Amino acid sequence: MIQRLIPHRYPFLLIDKVVDIDGFQSATGIKNVTMNEPHFQGHFPGKPIMPGVTIVEAMAQTAAVMVGTELGMEDQNMLVYFMAIDKCKFRRMVVPGDQLALKLRTTRGKPGGKVWKFSGTAEVDGDMACEAEFTAMMDLPS
Repeated sequence: MIQRLIPHRYPFLLIDKVVDIDGFQSATGIKNVTMNEPHFQGHFPGKPIMPGVTIVEAMAQTAAVMVGTELGMEDQNMLVYFMAIDKCKFRRMVVPGDQLALKLRTTRGKPGGKVWKFSGTAEVDGDMACEAEFTAMMDLPS
């Protein structure tokens, strides 16, 4: 279902599933972090750490799936673009074997609107790994 809503594909599809979608209000995405992901070849050899920007991207993909699901955008070629990332903080390293719970909440946006704002956290076993706010533009096909 995810690939019917957002255009991302391997190696840049960064979520495995989205659960607990509550309308346009909130959603939780799941990312199983595995050693076979290409960024671990160079980040860092001998001490693989998931890059922070990919954690934020996984949060944004979760938000896009939530909005796309509620708008009924399956197979509609919806694109989403970052406009801003604010108040981003990284609290712990994310390593192969971790499972990220990406908890997103809409802070601004409405059906039919192009600009949306979200706040979210990424957690591993209840420990916060990242928190951020971000603004995105939904490019909806006409």
